[in-house]
Amino acid sequence: MGSNFDPDRLADGLGIVTTVTGARPLAEVTAAVNAVCAEAEDRRGHAVVVLRLAPGPDGSREWPGSVGIQDVNRWERAVRRLERLPVLTIAVAEGPCGGPALDLLLASDFRIGSPDLRLVLPINDGHFWPGMALFRLVQHLGVAWARKVVLWGVDLSGDRAVELGLIDEISTDLAEAIHTAAVLRGRISGPETTVRRQLVLEAASAEYEEALGAHLAACDRELRRLHGMRGVLEATEAGS
Repeated sequence: MGSNFDPDRLADGLGIVTTVTGARPLAEVTAAVNAVCAEAEDRRGHAVVVLRLAPGPDGSREWPGSVGIQDVNRWERAVRRLERLPVLTIAVAEGPCGGPALDLLLASDFRIGSPDLRLVLPINDGHFWPGMALFRLVQHLGVAWARKVVLWGVDLSGDRAVELGLIDEISTDLAEAIHTAAVLRGRISGPETTVRRQLVLEAASAEYEEALGAHLAACDRELRRLHGMRGVLEATEAGS
């Protein structure tokens, strides 16, 4: 993918691209994700973030190594920051995808995989790593399927991940798939991206009465926008 992928093709040059591999130390990966988030936030929604997730030399299972709990906390906060960006995030993964790549994949809005993609649960020194990937798997799959994947340590092929909704697209031409996704879905940016994402995530766990307030607030903002546009048009017509 790297040899024929041109970031300038992304949404009229508004792409922010970074590569994450399981071979990099936790602190480095955390800093890289925070740097991408900072750039996206500075652009105030006028960007598309693309995360190129490459497998590490160990097949991406070993994660995160001998680190401190504060390091893990910083990492989880960086992933959450990415998950809440007011821009579209696209993750593209090849080969075995685990460790930091799996965390970022599950936190992204649109997910593209190569034909050899395989989602693998992270292992640290031979033991299952209980990071927030487990939380997001339950959110995406529900308890029944997450239980099968987590308790039995089942790897998921790319095709199976598509069937379960964890991957949106498998492509042999990742560069073209990224470009298409960025152009078609990158039109949704700024606050609208945040609102859509938040409503979807909350709908999975919130009670109806709790969700109603959030949806009504979103509807109110949209109606205010619509009425504001109509007011501008009417004022323009009256002055012409």
